[in-house]
Amino acid sequence: MKYTQTFAFILFIFAGYSQNNNQYLGGGNSDGITVSTSSNSQLYDGVFKATGAKTVDGSGLIAKKMEAVRFLAQATFGGSAELTDHVVNIGINDWLIEQYEAEPNYLGNATQEVYNTILATHIAEGGDSSDFSIRPNSAHVDYAWWDNIMRGKDLLRQRMAYALSEIFVISLESNIGGYGLAVATYYDLLIKNAFGNYRDLIEDITRNPAMGVYLSHLNNAKTDLENNTNPDENYAREIMQLFSIGLHELNQDGTLKLSETGQPIPTYDNEDIKEFAKVFTGLGIGARRDTIEPEFWHSLYFADVTVPMKMYDEYHEPGEKKLLNGYIIPEGQTGDQDLTNTLDHLFHHNNVGPFISSRLIQHFVKSNPSPQYIEDISAIFENNGNGVRGDLWAVLKGILLHPEARDCDWLNDPSQGKLREPIIRYTTVARHFGGYSPYEGRFWNHSWSFLNDVDQHPLHAPTVFNFFTPDYSPNGQIADAGMVGPEFQLHNSRTGINYANRVYYWIEYEYLLACSSNDVPEGVSNITETNITSLFEYSKDADALLDQLDLFLCHGQLSDRTRNIIKEAINEFPVTSSGLTSRIELAAYLILVSPDYNILK
Repeated sequence: MKYTQTFAFILFIFAGYSQNNNQYLGGGNSDGITVSTSSNSQLYDGVFKATGAKTVDGSGLIAKKMEAVRFLAQATFGGSAELTDHVVNIGINDWLIEQYEAEPNYLGNATQEVYNTILATHIAEGGDSSDFSIRPNSAHVDYAWWDNIMRGKDLLRQRMAYALSEIFVISLESNIGGYGLAVATYYDLLIKNAFGNYRDLIEDITRNPAMGVYLSHLNNAKTDLENNTNPDENYAREIMQLFSIGLHELNQDGTLKLSETGQPIPTYDNEDIKEFAKVFTGLGIGARRDTIEPEFWHSLYFADVTVPMKMYDEYHEPGEKKLLNGYIIPEGQTGDQDLTNTLDHLFHHNNVGPFISSRLIQHFVKSNPSPQYIEDISAIFENNGNGVRGDLWAVLKGILLHPEARDCDWLNDPSQGKLREPIIRYTTVARHFGGYSPYEGRFWNHSWSFLNDVDQHPLHAPTVFNFFTPDYSPNGQIADAGMVGPEFQLHNSRTGINYANRVYYWIEYEYLLACSSNDVPEGVSNITETNITSLFEYSKDADALLDQLDLFLCHGQLSDRTRNIIKEAINEFPVTSSGLTSRIELAAYLILVSPDYNILK
């Protein structure tokens, strides 16, 4: 037979192949196989070649890398090429074990170190210590947070702490904004308890002095009939509404329980709030920064903020407290006993499992988890497999390893995915294109410009309700489908345009992270620049460049439509030094402002 066209011919020689061998071609099992081919494809004069061997050894397949990048997009603040390869090599389960064992990087220590370093620079360059802030402020917290995110190894713990900070909110945009160490110490409770137990978490949060000021139960005193004052109800309300059980009774799959008339059933009412408020009386600072014995009425600014609030029984509301579902705290107990009983009571409420589980799923994986997803994670919250309730590590693993998080079958489901928060879009770029820090490897970054542009920065929420609410549903197709899109509450014409402008600065001007020029030594740059040099070898071919950007920014989900638009645009630039730079900059910019990047699926 004659052939009119010559095709590449591949000859497989199987050496010592057994009938019982389970090897398969393309899966990396190529021992004993040699490949001969008439040609090896090479798109351009570079290092990337499509050799015949890749047809059987699996090295040309990147599905595992795509899955690793997608996983890291859910579980971290963004992955790098090195981190992606590491996850591919050891597998997701072993990486989770690594992260569980990683040493935590605490924000309080880092904040104090930032403050001390800047103060030393200020004095070394002729400044007077009296002209310097007497304690760490919000800028020092911002610097420390970014440095931990960029340099730390405890990536999953930090990501969990951040998710918790958007559920159990305190903010520098409040009357504690001038006491950065107090806020950083609060965040450390979230870092410490990220893989711990929910019951310990709510105890630590309740007794934290910064939270005590933010939700006004520090120095919350018992009823005073003579002066017509009653216990402050703020914390009593928020610990129920936002931190534990929510507004309405829930089934274990997160759906609403309904009354006989088909109405949602409230979990509590105003009378319940008044009873809970009695419990949260008598808490004052636990220690002062000096050697003076603390007193109930002492301010946060006298406090050693690393010490939990303590109970002053003479200011605690006496008598019984009637809580939820007929539960009564008996009279005659100490304030600490009342507090323990109340937190136990909330911890064992049936709503806590589905309430916390659904919030965490929304933060890590998707805005609209199925009832089955929520029920599966609620069951883990109820029992981690060893009879323990409230195990947040087990809950987090369950969320990240669940079929709705991992299985490709879900990618095309209309309910799949979420809008990436602005700060997650930012950290993803910073961690992948972070470049070189000019100041001794530090990655300091202030919040004010990004916060002003897109209305978000960690620990700067406008209210206790966070930057967005979990049930927010934007007008249009999402609302019409009965779904929610919490992060869209931050997305409007102003923040959308400002985000696109921020991307332009990151890519075109290579202006990625920046601290105040006054906070670094004279002659040292205060800017960490974007580093795109790793993309030059790929930029000689539009498809190779887009493949690389697609992998690390969109984990292989760049649509054909977006890809073709960008490819046509960047092919206008010649294969010269300046042309290749322009290709990279335009391709990166267009991907980072596209829905393919901004929607995580």
